[in-house]
Amino acid sequence: MSNPLLSRWDTPFEIAPFASISDDDFAPALEQALQDHNAQIDAIAGSTEAPGFANVIEALETPCRALEQVLGVFFTVAGADSNPKREELQREFSPKLAAHFSAITANKALYARVKAVWEQREDLDLTDEQQRVLMLTHRGFVRGGAALEGEADTRMQKIKGRLATLGTEFTQNLLADEREWFLELTEDDLEGLPEFVVSAARAAGEEKGKDGPVVTLSRSLITPFLQFSPRRDLREKAFNAWAARGANGGDTDNRAIAAEILALRAERAQLLGYKNFAAYKLETEMAKTPEAVRGLLMDVWGPAKTRADADAQVLTAMMQEDGINGDLEPWDWRYYAEKRRKAEHDLDEAALKPYLQLDRMIEASFACANRLFGLEFAPLDVPLYHPDCRAWEVTRNGQHVAVFIGDYFARGSKRSGAWCSAMRQQAKFPEVQAPVVINVCNFAKGDPALLSWDDARTLFHEFGHALHQMLSNVTYESISGTSVARDFVELPSQLYEHWLEVPDVLHEFATHAETGEPMPQEMLEKVLGAANFDMGFQTVEYVASALVDLAFHDGAAPADPMAKQAEVLAELGMPRAIIMRHATPHFAHVFAGDGYSSGYYSYMWSEVMDADAFAAFEEAGGAFDSERAKALEEHILSTGGSVDPAELYTAFRGRLPGVEALLKGRGLAAE
Repeated sequence: MSNPLLSRWDTPFEIAPFASISDDDFAPALEQALQDHNAQIDAIAGSTEAPGFANVIEALETPCRALEQVLGVFFTVAGADSNPKREELQREFSPKLAAHFSAITANKALYARVKAVWEQREDLDLTDEQQRVLMLTHRGFVRGGAALEGEADTRMQKIKGRLATLGTEFTQNLLADEREWFLELTEDDLEGLPEFVVSAARAAGEEKGKDGPVVTLSRSLITPFLQFSPRRDLREKAFNAWAARGANGGDTDNRAIAAEILALRAERAQLLGYKNFAAYKLETEMAKTPEAVRGLLMDVWGPAKTRADADAQVLTAMMQEDGINGDLEPWDWRYYAEKRRKAEHDLDEAALKPYLQLDRMIEASFACANRLFGLEFAPLDVPLYHPDCRAWEVTRNGQHVAVFIGDYFARGSKRSGAWCSAMRQQAKFPEVQAPVVINVCNFAKGDPALLSWDDARTLFHEFGHALHQMLSNVTYESISGTSVARDFVELPSQLYEHWLEVPDVLHEFATHAETGEPMPQEMLEKVLGAANFDMGFQTVEYVASALVDLAFHDGAAPADPMAKQAEVLAELGMPRAIIMRHATPHFAHVFAGDGYSSGYYSYMWSEVMDADAFAAFEEAGGAFDSERAKALEEHILSTGGSVDPAELYTAFRGRLPGVEALLKGRGLAAE
């Protein structure tokens, strides 16, 4: 029988036929796909025709359908619905794929043809988009080591392969720690917890095969447990397990892996002639230099730490009023911050949560996209990779735009966090291709599923990424959608979060799960009034992580990353009751792959722009101003990586922003 991963999919919108694909199909399909792709590359490199844009650059842009199908399906299920077989395959595939793609950039004959096209670029009468693709292709080969010779060339290929293996190990170790740990609760342990936390704990217990409720390391469960449990001893147990992920000793410990990754990255940068990995990595980003990144982060650190230190004094006093002497600990902060929020803003998350139903928040994200961009969403009844998934056809003016898939609930087979990926990206070459986009989240199950405010913001954030993919309108796949500078990619996602806070949106879609009544005006005002509550804590835990990431890569690789982490935090004067949002052993953004390595700062770099960009709507006709929405789509959402991001933002806003809008947006600006 033919392998379903290698055939043309005769399905609605060519969505992967998940029901027909078994885990046994992946390995043979990948072998065949790699052979097909190698033949394609060999034909380009070995051509006797004079090198030109069509027979070199466009030939490289022509997708190997088999390889795209195999990788699109495999990495979707490996991240969102893993099992022992898929984990084994991922360990096998990662070095194999690294070697495959390294061999392409190391192919001297191919690089010679790319270089020849680059050198004659002025005479080729290329469009602006073609010039951009040529520049990015040539730069990618050079930064991939194509110009290296001899031992340096050989060593580069080994480094890439080893890094791929280590990134997979890091991810799987973290997943194992998150999957294996849970804290069983008695009925007495549930005292003081709101019903939505109790319900989520019981659902987690069922998923773990236990008779009673449990707390797991899913952020959507452990965070509200730390917020609401009056049992300080249980909070300490849960928090310490959360903080120790990847650092528990044994086979799943990530500390040695992190050290080796940092050493290999530093060596890779040196082979390419850079003084360190940060200089190499940031060269292609908007920030350009480590100094620019550190400058932004330190501009924010001072006001954030001042606010956090003041908040810590208030929370300590509250704790002492409860008869607990001693220092405020990390497992105390969220509990007392929640009590303070209720006291100061009269905002109780347990009362708020019934108004944030998952299904209604999905509707809200769709409705905003409709008002801004004219998109419409119709449910699709198609087989997907897990029963929790659902799909929609996205259209505009009756024309197909994309397929959108949502996978929202936490489960043991899914890695933590939330992300957006495209199983197929938008392109017009060599044929028109509509995207298939997925949002994956880790919300607690319930009937109905209720979200925290942070969960709802996450849903809008990831849907902002999805819009960047769905509204892409470029010719070449390599610059499609989110294929942009890392410190620009978070702009559409963080910008879209602002629409969750639009009063009209909340009034229409924040309806009570039982009564159907809209959120009362008084509560709505409290929600918006408390938007910046505890922002000192949130900013400190994030900026500390970004500064540690930068320190790891801006200089010699530390032999002991944990010691380096401690050194950086000590120099910053890190408040003792706050820890990094992502400590080194579970810092998947940085160590699961190269994506956010030396780049975790990019959320804040993008936030400087998103705060300023939403201000453009407010200065015009409001959140749904049609001219601003049109400009946003034209200059940012549709353009992918076809233009330098600074030029794109300037075209949208007329200028580049400063940090002032960010500090004001976070409530950290000086009064």
